[in-house]
Amino acid sequence: MSESAPLINPYEISVALRYLRSRNKSRFVSFISMISVVGIALATTVLIVVLSVMNGFEYEVRNRILTVVSHASISGIDNYIDDYRYLQDVAQDDERVISSSAFVEGQGILVSELDIAGVRLHGIKPEAELATSGIGGMMREGRLEDLKPRGYGIVIGSVLADELGLQLGDKVVMLTTQGTMTPAGLMPRTRRFTVTGIFHAGMYEYDRTLAYTHIEDAGRLFRAGSGVTGVRLAVTDPMQADKVVRQVAREYGGGVYVTDWTRQQANFFRSIELTKSIVFIILLLVVAVAAFNIVSTLVMVVRDKRAEIGILRSLGASRLSMLCVFVLQGTFIGLLGAFFGVFFGVLLSWNMPAIVAVVEAVLGFRFLEADVYFISDFPSRLLWADVLKVSLIAFVLAVLSTLYPAWKAATTRPAEALRHE
Repeated sequence: MSESAPLINPYEISVALRYLRSRNKSRFVSFISMISVVGIALATTVLIVVLSVMNGFEYEVRNRILTVVSHASISGIDNYIDDYRYLQDVAQDDERVISSSAFVEGQGILVSELDIAGVRLHGIKPEAELATSGIGGMMREGRLEDLKPRGYGIVIGSVLADELGLQLGDKVVMLTTQGTMTPAGLMPRTRRFTVTGIFHAGMYEYDRTLAYTHIEDAGRLFRAGSGVTGVRLAVTDPMQADKVVRQVAREYGGGVYVTDWTRQQANFFRSIELTKSIVFIILLLVVAVAAFNIVSTLVMVVRDKRAEIGILRSLGASRLSMLCVFVLQGTFIGLLGAFFGVFFGVLLSWNMPAIVAVVEAVLGFRFLEADVYFISDFPSRLLWADVLKVSLIAFVLAVLSTLYPAWKAATTRPAEALRHE
Protein backbone atom coordinates (compact mmCIF):
# COMPACT_ATOMS: atom_id res chain seq x y z
CA MET A 1 0.00 0.00 0.00
CA SER A 2 1.61 3.23 -1.15
CA GLU A 3 1.70 6.34 1.00
CA SER A 4 -0.14 9.39 -0.30
CA ALA A 5 2.02 12.26 -1.56
CA PRO A 6 2.31 15.30 0.73
CA LEU A 7 0.29 18.35 -0.20
CA ILE A 8 3.42 20.55 -0.21
CA ASN A 9 6.81 19.06 -1.06
CA PRO A 10 10.00 20.28 0.67
CA TYR A 11 11.57 21.34 -2.63
CA GLU A 12 8.60 23.64 -3.32
CA ILE A 13 9.26 25.44 -0.05
CA SER A 14 12.97 25.58 -0.84
CA VAL A 15 12.40 27.06 -4.30
CA ALA A 16 9.91 29.61 -2.95
CA LEU A 17 12.38 30.77 -0.29
CA ARG A 18 15.22 30.96 -2.81
CA TYR A 19 13.14 33.20 -5.07
CA LEU A 20 12.77 35.61 -2.12
CA ARG A 21 16.52 35.94 -1.64
CA SER A 22 18.56 38.43 -3.60
CA ARG A 23 20.79 37.12 -6.40
CA ASN A 24 22.98 38.89 -8.92
CA LYS A 25 20.46 38.75 -11.75
CA SER A 26 17.33 39.33 -9.67
CA ARG A 27 18.21 42.01 -7.15
CA PHE A 28 15.47 44.28 -8.46
CA VAL A 29 12.84 41.55 -8.11
CA SER A 30 14.03 40.87 -4.55
CA PHE A 31 13.89 44.58 -3.81
CA ILE A 32 10.27 44.68 -5.02
CA SER A 33 9.50 41.71 -2.76
CA MET A 34 10.96 43.62 0.18
CA ILE A 35 8.86 46.65 -0.73
CA SER A 36 5.76 44.42 -0.67
CA VAL A 37 6.67 43.19 2.82
CA VAL A 38 7.24 46.77 4.02
CA GLY A 39 3.96 47.92 2.47
CA ILE A 40 1.91 45.24 4.22
CA ALA A 41 3.77 45.82 7.50
CA LEU A 42 3.26 49.58 7.35
CA ALA A 43 -0.44 49.35 6.47
CA THR A 44 -1.03 46.76 9.21
CA THR A 45 0.85 48.89 11.75
CA VAL A 46 -1.15 52.01 10.91
CA LEU A 47 -4.47 50.16 11.12
CA ILE A 48 -3.64 48.60 14.51
CA VAL A 49 -2.42 51.92 15.95
CA VAL A 50 -5.44 53.89 14.70
CA LEU A 51 -7.90 51.32 16.04
CA SER A 52 -6.07 51.28 19.39
CA VAL A 53 -6.21 55.07 19.66
CA MET A 54 -9.92 55.14 18.83
CA ASN A 55 -10.58 52.35 21.33
CA GLY A 56 -8.62 54.35 23.88
CA PHE A 57 -10.68 57.48 23.25
CA GLU A 58 -13.95 55.57 23.59
CA TYR A 59 -12.79 53.76 26.75
CA GLU A 60 -11.41 56.86 28.48
CA VAL A 61 -14.38 59.07 27.64
CA ARG A 62 -16.85 56.41 28.79
CA ASN A 63 -15.00 55.86 32.08
CA ARG A 64 -14.67 59.56 32.81
CA ILE A 65 -18.31 60.19 32.01
CA LEU A 66 -19.37 57.33 34.28
CA THR A 67 -17.13 58.67 37.02
CA VAL A 68 -18.74 62.11 37.02
CA VAL A 69 -22.34 61.36 36.04
CA SER A 70 -24.62 58.70 37.42
CA HIS A 71 -25.46 55.50 35.57
CA ALA A 72 -29.13 56.51 35.49
CA SER A 73 -31.49 59.07 36.98
CA ILE A 74 -35.19 59.51 37.67
CA SER A 75 -36.63 63.02 37.81
CA GLY A 76 -40.07 64.57 38.03
CA ILE A 77 -41.89 65.68 34.94
CA ASP A 78 -41.71 69.26 36.25
CA ASN A 79 -38.26 68.68 37.81
CA TYR A 80 -39.81 68.06 41.21
CA ILE A 81 -40.35 64.88 43.26
CA ASP A 82 -41.82 65.19 46.74
CA ASP A 83 -41.77 61.56 47.93
CA TYR A 84 -38.20 60.90 46.80
CA ARG A 85 -37.42 58.82 49.89
CA TYR A 86 -40.03 56.28 48.80
CA LEU A 87 -38.48 56.30 45.33
CA GLN A 88 -35.09 55.56 46.87
CA ASP A 89 -36.58 52.69 48.87
CA VAL A 90 -38.07 51.23 45.68
CA ALA A 91 -34.71 51.56 43.93
CA GLN A 92 -32.80 49.89 46.77
CA ASP A 93 -35.20 46.94 46.63
CA ASP A 94 -33.80 46.14 43.19
CA GLU A 95 -30.71 43.95 43.63
CA ARG A 96 -29.14 45.50 40.53
CA VAL A 97 -29.04 48.95 42.17
CA ILE A 98 -25.88 49.62 44.19
CA SER A 99 -26.85 53.00 45.64
CA SER A 100 -29.06 56.02 45.09
CA SER A 101 -28.63 59.74 45.70
CA ALA A 102 -31.23 62.52 45.68
CA PHE A 103 -30.28 65.78 44.00
CA VAL A 104 -31.49 69.30 43.33
CA GLU A 105 -30.31 70.73 40.02
CA GLY A 106 -30.38 74.19 38.53
CA GLN A 107 -28.47 76.67 36.42
CA GLY A 108 -26.81 79.84 37.53
CA ILE A 109 -23.97 82.28 37.05
CA LEU A 110 -20.91 82.44 39.26
CA VAL A 111 -19.48 85.92 39.74
CA SER A 112 -15.96 86.45 41.08
CA GLU A 113 -13.74 89.50 41.19
CA LEU A 114 -12.01 88.31 38.03
CA ASP A 115 -14.77 87.03 35.74
CA ILE A 116 -18.24 85.48 35.47
CA ALA A 117 -19.22 82.02 34.20
CA GLY A 118 -22.39 79.97 33.73
CA VAL A 119 -22.59 76.71 35.69
CA ARG A 120 -24.85 73.74 36.35
CA LEU A 121 -25.25 73.54 40.14
CA HIS A 122 -25.96 70.13 41.66
CA GLY A 123 -27.26 70.02 45.19
CA ILE A 124 -26.22 66.69 46.73
CA LYS A 125 -25.89 64.77 49.94
CA PRO A 126 -22.11 64.19 50.07
CA GLU A 127 -22.20 60.70 51.59
CA ALA A 128 -24.81 59.43 49.13
CA GLU A 129 -23.05 61.08 46.17
CA LEU A 130 -19.75 59.45 47.08
CA ALA A 131 -21.48 56.06 46.94
CA THR A 132 -23.20 56.85 43.63
CA SER A 133 -20.46 58.54 41.57
CA GLY A 134 -16.67 58.73 41.55
CA ILE A 135 -16.41 62.46 42.16
CA GLY A 136 -14.72 61.83 45.51
CA GLY A 137 -11.67 60.39 43.78
CA MET A 138 -11.36 63.47 41.57
CA MET A 139 -10.96 66.01 44.34
CA ARG A 140 -7.78 68.00 43.78
CA GLU A 141 -8.28 70.22 46.82
CA GLY A 142 -10.67 69.89 49.73
CA ARG A 143 -13.22 67.13 50.28
CA LEU A 144 -16.79 66.59 49.16
CA GLU A 145 -17.72 65.90 52.79
CA ASP A 146 -16.90 69.55 53.60
CA LEU A 147 -20.26 70.52 52.08
CA LYS A 148 -22.45 71.10 55.13
CA PRO A 149 -26.14 72.12 55.34
CA ARG A 150 -26.54 75.89 55.67
CA GLY A 151 -22.80 76.22 55.18
CA TYR A 152 -23.20 77.40 51.58
CA GLY A 153 -20.01 75.78 50.46
CA ILE A 154 -19.39 75.02 46.79
CA VAL A 155 -17.13 72.54 44.96
CA ILE A 156 -16.11 73.59 41.44
CA GLY A 157 -14.06 72.18 38.59
CA SER A 158 -10.39 72.99 38.07
CA VAL A 159 -10.92 74.82 34.77
CA LEU A 160 -13.69 76.93 36.27
CA ALA A 161 -11.50 77.74 39.29
CA ASP A 162 -8.66 78.88 37.02
CA GLU A 163 -11.00 80.93 34.86
CA LEU A 164 -12.54 82.73 37.84
CA GLY A 165 -9.28 82.95 39.77
CA LEU A 166 -10.69 81.06 42.76
CA GLN A 167 -8.92 79.05 45.48
CA LEU A 168 -10.04 77.26 48.63
CA GLY A 169 -11.74 79.66 51.02
CA ASP A 170 -12.52 82.30 48.39
CA LYS A 171 -15.99 83.82 48.19
CA VAL A 172 -18.07 83.72 45.02
CA VAL A 173 -21.58 84.97 44.27
CA MET A 174 -24.18 82.72 42.62
CA LEU A 175 -26.93 84.31 40.53
CA THR A 176 -29.80 81.97 39.64
CA THR A 177 -32.05 82.08 36.60
CA GLN A 178 -35.03 82.27 38.96
CA GLY A 179 -35.87 85.83 39.95
CA THR A 180 -37.64 87.64 42.76
CA MET A 181 -40.20 90.33 42.00
CA THR A 182 -39.35 93.63 43.71
CA PRO A 183 -40.65 97.21 43.38
CA ALA A 184 -37.70 97.80 41.06
CA GLY A 185 -38.69 94.86 38.86
CA LEU A 186 -37.57 91.25 38.52
CA MET A 187 -34.27 90.73 40.33
CA PRO A 188 -32.14 87.56 40.10
CA ARG A 189 -31.81 85.57 43.31
CA THR A 190 -28.26 85.69 44.67
CA ARG A 191 -26.30 83.85 47.32
CA ARG A 192 -22.68 84.09 48.43
CA PHE A 193 -20.82 80.76 48.50
CA THR A 194 -17.45 79.72 49.88
CA VAL A 195 -15.19 77.50 47.75
CA THR A 196 -14.62 74.35 49.84
CA GLY A 197 -13.25 72.06 47.13
CA ILE A 198 -11.85 71.85 43.60
CA PHE A 199 -12.14 68.69 41.48
CA HIS A 200 -10.46 67.63 38.24
CA ALA A 201 -12.37 65.19 36.03
CA GLY A 202 -10.03 65.49 33.04
CA MET A 203 -12.90 66.49 30.74
CA TYR A 204 -13.29 70.15 29.87
CA GLU A 205 -17.08 70.03 29.74
CA TYR A 206 -17.32 68.97 33.39
CA ASP A 207 -14.30 70.86 34.76
CA ARG A 208 -15.65 74.08 33.27
CA THR A 209 -19.41 73.95 33.87
CA LEU A 210 -20.12 71.67 36.86
CA ALA A 211 -20.42 72.73 40.52
CA TYR A 212 -21.67 70.99 43.68
CA THR A 213 -23.24 72.27 46.88
CA HIS A 214 -25.22 70.69 49.71
CA ILE A 215 -28.73 69.61 48.76
CA GLU A 216 -30.34 71.75 51.49
CA ASP A 217 -28.52 74.88 50.30
CA ALA A 218 -29.49 74.18 46.68
CA GLY A 219 -33.07 73.55 47.76
CA ARG A 220 -33.24 76.98 49.41
CA LEU A 221 -31.53 78.67 46.46
CA PHE A 222 -33.87 77.15 43.87
CA ARG A 223 -36.89 77.06 46.23
CA ALA A 224 -37.37 73.32 45.91
CA GLY A 225 -39.09 73.12 49.30
CA SER A 226 -39.10 69.64 50.78
CA GLY A 227 -38.72 67.95 47.43
CA VAL A 228 -35.85 67.30 45.02
CA THR A 229 -35.26 67.39 41.29
CA GLY A 230 -34.69 63.63 41.12
CA VAL A 231 -32.74 60.58 42.22
CA ARG A 232 -29.55 59.23 40.69
CA LEU A 233 -28.78 55.51 40.58
CA ALA A 234 -25.58 53.50 40.48
CA VAL A 235 -26.10 49.98 39.09
CA THR A 236 -24.03 46.82 38.99
CA ASP A 237 -23.83 46.75 35.18
CA PRO A 238 -23.71 50.22 33.54
CA MET A 239 -24.53 48.67 30.16
CA GLN A 240 -27.91 47.57 31.60
CA ALA A 241 -28.67 50.95 33.21
CA ASP A 242 -31.55 51.73 30.83
CA LYS A 243 -33.40 48.51 31.71
CA VAL A 244 -32.83 48.95 35.44
CA VAL A 245 -34.04 52.55 35.60
CA ARG A 246 -37.20 51.72 33.61
CA GLN A 247 -38.00 48.85 35.94
CA VAL A 248 -37.50 51.04 39.02
CA ALA A 249 -39.74 53.74 37.51
CA ARG A 250 -42.49 51.18 36.84
CA GLU A 251 -42.25 49.86 40.41
CA TYR A 252 -42.49 53.44 41.69
CA GLY A 253 -45.72 53.97 39.77
CA GLY A 254 -44.64 56.00 36.76
CA GLY A 255 -45.24 59.67 36.21
CA VAL A 256 -41.50 60.39 36.11
CA TYR A 257 -38.84 61.07 33.52
CA VAL A 258 -36.05 58.49 33.24
CA THR A 259 -32.70 58.73 31.52
CA ASP A 260 -29.33 56.99 31.63
CA TRP A 261 -25.77 57.68 30.55
CA THR A 262 -26.19 55.88 27.21
CA ARG A 263 -29.09 58.16 26.25
CA GLN A 264 -27.37 61.30 27.50
CA GLN A 265 -24.27 60.60 25.42
CA ALA A 266 -25.92 58.57 22.65
CA ASN A 267 -24.92 60.86 19.77
CA PHE A 268 -21.33 61.03 20.96
CA PHE A 269 -20.80 57.27 21.23
CA ARG A 270 -22.71 56.67 17.99
CA SER A 271 -20.38 59.09 16.20
CA ILE A 272 -17.36 57.27 17.64
CA GLU A 273 -18.63 53.91 16.35
CA LEU A 274 -19.42 55.38 12.92
CA THR A 275 -16.02 57.07 12.70
CA LYS A 276 -14.26 53.88 13.75
CA SER A 277 -16.09 51.87 11.07
CA ILE A 278 -15.30 54.42 8.35
CA VAL A 279 -11.63 54.67 9.36
CA PHE A 280 -11.36 50.87 9.48
CA ILE A 281 -12.73 50.53 5.95
CA ILE A 282 -10.47 53.28 4.58
CA LEU A 283 -7.34 51.88 6.18
CA LEU A 284 -8.35 48.39 5.14
CA LEU A 285 -8.19 49.62 1.55
CA VAL A 286 -4.60 50.70 2.26
CA VAL A 287 -3.86 47.16 3.48
CA ALA A 288 -5.50 45.80 0.33
CA VAL A 289 -3.37 48.02 -1.91
CA ALA A 290 -0.23 46.89 -0.08
CA ALA A 291 -1.29 43.26 -0.34
CA PHE A 292 -2.11 43.47 -4.04
CA ASN A 293 1.39 44.81 -4.68
CA ILE A 294 2.28 41.15 -4.35
CA VAL A 295 0.56 40.62 -7.70
CA SER A 296 3.04 42.84 -9.54
CA THR A 297 5.92 41.37 -7.53
CA LEU A 298 5.08 37.78 -8.41
CA VAL A 299 4.30 38.62 -12.04
CA MET A 300 7.83 40.04 -12.32
CA VAL A 301 9.24 36.96 -10.59
CA VAL A 302 7.40 34.68 -13.01
CA ARG A 303 8.78 36.57 -16.01
CA ASP A 304 12.28 36.59 -14.49
CA LYS A 305 12.17 32.86 -13.72
CA ARG A 306 10.63 31.63 -16.95
CA ALA A 307 13.70 29.61 -17.84
CA GLU A 308 13.93 28.02 -14.38
CA ILE A 309 10.21 27.24 -14.50
CA GLY A 310 10.72 25.58 -17.89
CA ILE A 311 13.63 23.50 -16.57
CA LEU A 312 11.63 22.38 -13.51
CA ARG A 313 8.68 21.45 -15.70
CA SER A 314 11.01 19.51 -18.04
CA LEU A 315 12.42 17.62 -15.04
CA GLY A 316 8.94 16.46 -14.09
CA ALA A 317 7.57 19.22 -11.85
CA SER A 318 3.79 19.36 -12.14
CA ARG A 319 1.66 22.43 -12.69
CA LEU A 320 0.42 22.06 -9.13
CA SER A 321 4.01 22.22 -7.88
CA MET A 322 4.63 25.45 -9.78
CA LEU A 323 1.37 26.80 -8.41
CA CYS A 324 2.46 25.90 -4.87
CA VAL A 325 5.88 27.53 -5.31
CA PHE A 326 4.49 30.96 -6.10
CA VAL A 327 1.58 30.71 -3.67
CA LEU A 328 4.14 29.89 -0.99
CA GLN A 329 6.31 32.83 -2.03
CA GLY A 330 3.37 35.23 -1.73
CA THR A 331 2.36 33.57 1.54
CA PHE A 332 5.84 34.16 2.97
CA ILE A 333 5.62 37.82 1.95
CA GLY A 334 2.21 38.11 3.61
CA LEU A 335 3.43 36.36 6.78
CA LEU A 336 6.49 38.57 7.06
CA GLY A 337 4.45 41.73 6.43
CA ALA A 338 1.74 40.74 8.90
CA PHE A 339 4.31 39.72 11.54
CA PHE A 340 6.27 42.97 11.39
CA GLY A 341 3.04 44.97 11.13
CA VAL A 342 1.65 43.34 14.28
CA PHE A 343 4.99 43.72 16.08
CA PHE A 344 5.37 47.44 15.40
CA GLY A 345 1.62 48.08 15.72
CA VAL A 346 1.51 46.54 19.20
CA LEU A 347 4.75 48.27 20.21
CA LEU A 348 3.50 51.70 19.10
CA SER A 349 0.04 51.18 20.61
CA TRP A 350 1.49 50.31 24.02
CA ASN A 351 3.76 53.37 23.98
CA MET A 352 1.53 55.85 22.12
CA PRO A 353 0.87 58.21 25.09
CA ALA A 354 4.62 58.52 25.80
CA ILE A 355 5.45 58.98 22.10
CA VAL A 356 2.81 61.71 21.70
CA ALA A 357 4.08 63.45 24.86
CA VAL A 358 7.62 63.55 23.44
CA VAL A 359 6.41 64.82 20.06
CA GLU A 360 4.30 67.54 21.73
CA ALA A 361 7.28 68.60 23.84
CA VAL A 362 9.52 68.82 20.76
CA LEU A 363 6.99 70.64 18.56
CA GLY A 364 5.72 72.86 21.35
CA PHE A 365 1.97 72.40 20.89
CA ARG A 366 -0.78 70.02 21.99
CA PHE A 367 -2.59 67.75 19.55
CA LEU A 368 -5.72 67.75 21.74
CA GLU A 369 -6.66 71.13 23.15
CA ALA A 370 -8.73 70.78 26.33
CA ASP A 371 -11.24 73.46 25.32
CA VAL A 372 -12.00 71.69 22.02
CA TYR A 373 -11.98 67.96 22.78
CA PHE A 374 -13.60 65.92 25.52
CA ILE A 375 -10.21 64.89 26.88
CA SER A 376 -6.76 66.41 26.54
CA ASP A 377 -4.76 63.19 26.87
CA PHE A 378 -3.86 60.89 23.96
CA PRO A 379 -5.10 57.47 25.08
CA SER A 380 -4.48 54.10 23.48
CA ARG A 381 -6.18 50.79 24.26
CA LEU A 382 -4.96 47.71 22.41
CA LEU A 383 -7.55 45.00 21.84
CA TRP A 384 -6.11 41.66 20.81
CA ALA A 385 -9.31 40.90 18.88
CA ASP A 386 -8.50 43.87 16.61
CA VAL A 387 -4.90 42.69 16.22
CA LEU A 388 -6.06 39.21 15.22
CA LYS A 389 -8.67 40.58 12.81
CA VAL A 390 -6.24 42.97 11.10
CA SER A 391 -3.44 40.41 10.80
CA LEU A 392 -5.76 37.74 9.40
CA ILE A 393 -7.24 40.14 6.84
CA ALA A 394 -3.76 41.24 5.73
CA PHE A 395 -2.60 37.64 5.43
CA VAL A 396 -5.70 36.48 3.54
CA LEU A 397 -5.44 39.39 1.09
CA ALA A 398 -1.77 38.55 0.55
CA VAL A 399 -2.58 34.90 -0.20
CA LEU A 400 -5.39 35.87 -2.58
CA SER A 401 -2.97 38.15 -4.41
CA THR A 402 -0.79 35.17 -5.29
CA LEU A 403 -3.42 33.25 -7.22
CA TYR A 404 -3.13 35.00 -10.59
CA PRO A 405 0.73 35.03 -10.80
CA ALA A 406 0.84 31.45 -9.53
CA TRP A 407 -1.66 30.39 -12.18
CA LYS A 408 0.46 32.12 -14.86
CA ALA A 409 3.53 30.22 -13.66
CA ALA A 410 1.66 26.91 -13.57
CA THR A 411 0.41 27.32 -17.15
CA THR A 412 3.84 28.23 -18.55
CA ARG A 413 4.85 25.79 -21.32
CA PRO A 414 8.40 24.42 -20.96
CA ALA A 415 9.15 24.61 -24.68
CA GLU A 416 8.18 28.29 -24.94
CA ALA A 417 10.04 29.13 -21.74
CA LEU A 418 13.29 27.52 -23.01
CA ARG A 419 13.03 28.61 -26.65
CA HIS A 420 15.22 31.68 -26.29
CA GLU A 421 17.57 30.31 -23.61
